[in-house]
Amino acid sequence: MMVEGYVAPGFERVREVFAQQLPEELGAGFAAIRDGAIVVDIWGGWANREQTRPWTQDTIVPVYSTTKGVSALVMAMLHDSGSLDYEAPLAALWPAFGVHGKDKVTIAQTLAHQAGVPGFLEPVDPDLWLDPPACAEAIAALAPLWPPGSASGYHPLTWGYIAGAIALRATGRSLGAILREDICAPLGVDFQIGTPENDHHRAAEMKKPTRGGEFGEITPPRKAAFFTKWAAPVRGSTQWRKIEIPSANGHATALGVARLYEAYATGGVIGGARVLSQEAFDSLTTRRWKGDDLVLPFNIDWRTGIIGNSNRIYGPNAEAFGHSGMGGSVGFGDPTAGISAGYVMNKQSHHIMGDPRSLALIDALYACL
Repeated sequence: MMVEGYVAPGFERVREVFAQQLPEELGAGFAAIRDGAIVVDIWGGWANREQTRPWTQDTIVPVYSTTKGVSALVMAMLHDSGSLDYEAPLAALWPAFGVHGKDKVTIAQTLAHQAGVPGFLEPVDPDLWLDPPACAEAIAALAPLWPPGSASGYHPLTWGYIAGAIALRATGRSLGAILREDICAPLGVDFQIGTPENDHHRAAEMKKPTRGGEFGEITPPRKAAFFTKWAAPVRGSTQWRKIEIPSANGHATALGVARLYEAYATGGVIGGARVLSQEAFDSLTTRRWKGDDLVLPFNIDWRTGIIGNSNRIYGPNAEAFGHSGMGGSVGFGDPTAGISAGYVMNKQSHHIMGDPRSLALIDALYACL
């Protein structure tokens, strides 16, 4: 299996590790940016399960929850512009959300997975997820599964519907439109939340993992988030790709991921263009909660929608910020090293976070610095 793309002098070790791993992949891509310059942009393998369509430079792939770090960046831009206030109660912007004791939870707490609504315990039609406005209203009406603000519990899908509703109410534009019009189109970044049908031919087919992740005891928050028949829509459908789910259905190349996560390595600069003030970046990366998560089986360092690197899965430096996606995708930015990276693939693994494939590539990247 051929590795294609570009590796800057001194970063050959990354290509070597990628090539070693590629026979165990279906298809994959990895990219890294240092001090604004692309130092790695490589890809290889197959874009479909039948292995008839090669992975190419413009192959895009759903990155699932790696989308959240991008959406958090958009929310920070809205905070920066004064369109929303992180510290304001969400119910001040969205009164319907304030029922059942959720009236005091702030926007920042909500983005840090503290609102207590990680999913639906009671049955819903799974197609509800394909109607974002209706799904957002159904989420707003939920009673929290813990006192809001008292703990974090990962909101795998609901987070994005809430963020999308916030963006729409604050600006009159969808989160995906803001990302496209204000960042990706001007800067030439290949990352979309809400992928038009004329780009679906570029999307890689996903191969699901052979087993699920290890979550431990299935508590009510974990059940609501992951373990019901209605916990997610049918993925990979035309409708699923087209709608905006800012928590879960971003489609991108590895370079698109690395370029947007560059903002986390630079204090708010992407491709030489400042997209966030330093003050807004500091608010985005302020610790909102650190402790054992009620849904994920980890101690998590939650910032305002992004994860602090206390578990060292985004390189060796604690000052890095990142997010992982279901099956293995990763995006992170490290201000200490001045580097950002993105890993995407279509053969999903069972690892919830810290996929060995991305860890090996990140280790190789840092060995080259």
